[in-house]
Amino acid sequence: MSSLVRKVISTTKSPGVIGQTVFVDRTIYISVQVVMDPSSEQLVTRGVAAETKQALTNMGEILKAAGCDFTNVGKATVLQADMNDFNTVNKI
Repeated sequence: MSSLVRKVISTTKSPGVIGQTVFVDRTIYISVQVVMDPSSEQLVTRGVAAETKQALTNMGEILKAAGCDFTNVGKATVLQADMNDFNTVNKI
């Protein structure tokens, strides 16, 4: 029986203080993407559109570090505090 390859993915272009990204076999698991600007280490608090863009930018940098991009994403779960923001988040 062959063993699974398990590798932690990290990059300085995405905040790594919360959550973890793990590459297991041929699947990447990215968890807890905070809306933090990695260059300033400050939370983005300019509204849901700016927060969504930052979270996706951070995720994109993690995907790049793993040798992938958004075309490789098969499933994503987005948790929202306010369902009134659904259309804005979905558009971005």
